[in-house]
Amino acid sequence: METELFWGFNLHAWITIVTVLGMFTTLLCTKLRTDLVFLCAIGILYVTGVLDAKEAFSGFSSTSVVIIGVLFIVVAGLTYTGVLQWIVKNLLGQPSTYAKAVVRLMLPVAALSSFLSNTTVVAMFVNIVKMWSKKLGISPSKLLIPLSYASGMGGVCTLIGTPPNLIISGLYADKTGDAMNVLATTIPGLFCLFVGVLSVIALRKLLPERKVPESAFEATSEYTVELLVPSDNPFIGKTLGEAGLFDVKGGSLLEFYHFDNVPSPLTADEFILGGDHLVYAGQIDELLELEETHGLVSADHHIFSLDELDKNRQLRTAYITFGSPLIGTTLEKNSFERDNNMTLVAVARRGERINKSPRKVVLRAGDTLLLSCSPQLNINTEKLSSQVQFFDNSQIPNISWKTTASTLIMLTMVVVSALNIMPLLQCAFIAAAAMLIIGCCTPEQAMKSINGEILMVFAGSVVLGLAIQKTGIAERLAFGILDVCGTNPLVVMTAICLVGTFITEFISNTAAGAMFFPIMYEAAEEMGYEPYPFLIALMISVSSSFATPIGSPTHMLVYGPGGYRFSDFMRIGLLMNIIILAANILIVNIIYPLTPLQP
Repeated sequence: METELFWGFNLHAWITIVTVLGMFTTLLCTKLRTDLVFLCAIGILYVTGVLDAKEAFSGFSSTSVVIIGVLFIVVAGLTYTGVLQWIVKNLLGQPSTYAKAVVRLMLPVAALSSFLSNTTVVAMFVNIVKMWSKKLGISPSKLLIPLSYASGMGGVCTLIGTPPNLIISGLYADKTGDAMNVLATTIPGLFCLFVGVLSVIALRKLLPERKVPESAFEATSEYTVELLVPSDNPFIGKTLGEAGLFDVKGGSLLEFYHFDNVPSPLTADEFILGGDHLVYAGQIDELLELEETHGLVSADHHIFSLDELDKNRQLRTAYITFGSPLIGTTLEKNSFERDNNMTLVAVARRGERINKSPRKVVLRAGDTLLLSCSPQLNINTEKLSSQVQFFDNSQIPNISWKTTASTLIMLTMVVVSALNIMPLLQCAFIAAAAMLIIGCCTPEQAMKSINGEILMVFAGSVVLGLAIQKTGIAERLAFGILDVCGTNPLVVMTAICLVGTFITEFISNTAAGAMFFPIMYEAAEEMGYEPYPFLIALMISVSSSFATPIGSPTHMLVYGPGGYRFSDFMRIGLLMNIIILAANILIVNIIYPLTPLQP
């Protein structure tokens, strides 16, 4: 029996508390990889004796973690056969009002997110929504936040739709020996989705109407272009005015500097030398005529043309992710372009053109980049995705019989598991094998789809939950909550779910689910009730992060493309958190009435 130090916690409990708090602080305040932080946390708990070897690495053999790994392959089969594209093409349509547009957008996204990765769904829809909103005459910023919200609310509708559901249901099965049905959260999730859609429509005035970053690229008057004077140019030795490069049709000269990168005065009398750089802002089609009429070339010998004058390259749009190592740097002083065989064409910040040479712009999180890329560029490499997030997709698979086959495989997996004919893990393995045998995805695509970083986070979350429970922290916190809230089960359920909703705005919802599972479980048992309804409510609450862009990876996906500010999420998100929490508590207690524990 270990000696209690203070506040009723022993040494191992305090080590766990410090480790968890240190881990969350590190994730919030540094750019360290999430999986590395979780691995370090597991290492500390093992080295200090809080957990033995079997316990410290139990997360890697957890059923829920294995299911997630196998489901990556199933999702790859759906992605590469074009299921998402088919749904986008056939379901969005041409609604006549904003309310109808929200419904036509959020319901298909929620349905897809019930079975697929939320991030995959949102990444696929971002570019589609931008084009769709233009056709509807609606600002994309009015639809991109609802897009992200729908993916989160749809994810909670099945146990496989979002990682916290799998983690919590897996911990429940380990604790009780009873497996939750894969559709256990479907009715509560659908009710919260219905309330969420109505709330977005009712609160649409709180959604900002921002000028999206791509508008700076789509409007020809909003381009910044950098051109280079070749060493054999016939205008060398003449002034800018004499060469007709000072006052040009359709634009204005922003910067002029020689090969030594020292800015020169912007006067018509400045002489032209070989290697000079001229930075113009204006109509890109007219500015590019200077290449032909004055013998100029695009800086670094790349073509900055919307019409893809260089047929061997493509223009792609991407945004700087939160925590990207590019933040605070300029592309002229790092090797990003050289390493990835791409060239920066333009930078937009909240929809505004920046009056500087693009490669001299100090980058910020959320900045949108227009990049000239090789067609063979792999945008899913780990290194590249940690720096920028591409929100257009040139890899559009063809719709074929495999599209129907992959859909049937997924639906069969869900139905067989829901009817308890076969455990979900076995269903997932069979579905993954079927995807590979039929050819919905290749073995290489399947392996690339398995995200090791995510699996590490899930495994670490399981271990953290075990440590919190083993050291008595969960029991102590449960007693503390009961002391404050009394023994009214509705009050206790609401209080824990409220804290869970708040915490998940700042940390991974998977980590929040693992952290709050033992607390909710212990609190329910201490009050003498079956924990099942409490855990269903917890699943929904830890996935209900609406108030900050860092609360969900999908929020980060729309943050840059929508031209949003941090406060834009808070304006509507705080109310959404409260509304969905109320809907969650109401529906869970109707569908799953509180039941006293059997003596």
